[in-house]
Amino acid sequence: MSVDLPVHTSLAGQTVTALRELVLTGEIAAGERVNEVGLAQRLGISRGPLREAIRHLASEGLLVLTPNRGAHVPVVDDMDVHALFELRSALECAAARLAAERRTDDDLTRMRQVSAASRAAFTTGEFPYRLDLAFHKALLDAARSPLVAEQVRLAQQRVILLRAAKEVAFSHERASMDDHDTLIDALEAQDADRAAQVMSTHLDRVRDQLLTGR
Repeated sequence: MSVDLPVHTSLAGQTVTALRELVLTGEIAAGERVNEVGLAQRLGISRGPLREAIRHLASEGLLVLTPNRGAHVPVVDDMDVHALFELRSALECAAARLAAERRTDDDLTRMRQVSAASRAAFTTGEFPYRLDLAFHKALLDAARSPLVAEQVRLAQQRVILLRAAKEVAFSHERASMDDHDTLIDALEAQDADRAAQVMSTHLDRVRDQLLTGR
């Protein structure tokens, strides 16, 4: 997989984005060390911006820095998964409640568009994580709580990191899309309790799939 640095951002921002993509797609696998020399050559940059990007991703929990050994992608055990989903559930269930109270018609339209795009991709044998993130971002936009949104984004990234190392069953992905549609219905009805419950069930399913592989 080739990596092109994105345009219209600073070199530092481009490098963070490119490195994050390599980690989240599993191209740099769990436990694997980041090869600074090879990666800098691949991206066509010096090692200075790359090291800044490594430190940035370490602050997000996507890399682990070890003195005199460089950086590697973390290996996560079952206890880490449970802890991560406790955090994510607390944040996203709260966001679902807020979204039910604060959403606009434009928010609902955006979520329906992303849900339709997810189903279209599913029929071709894909379920890109970007579409899943786009749906949850639309929900967070509807919640209108930037501080919650930022913490959810960091937690979501770490879930994607876990999923990159696993083969996700299509039955699970179909259930996730069904959850998204049910959540939209709850938001449209401005039913905060229902929205939070759907989100809780959705996240429990994702957690259990990561733990069992089914």
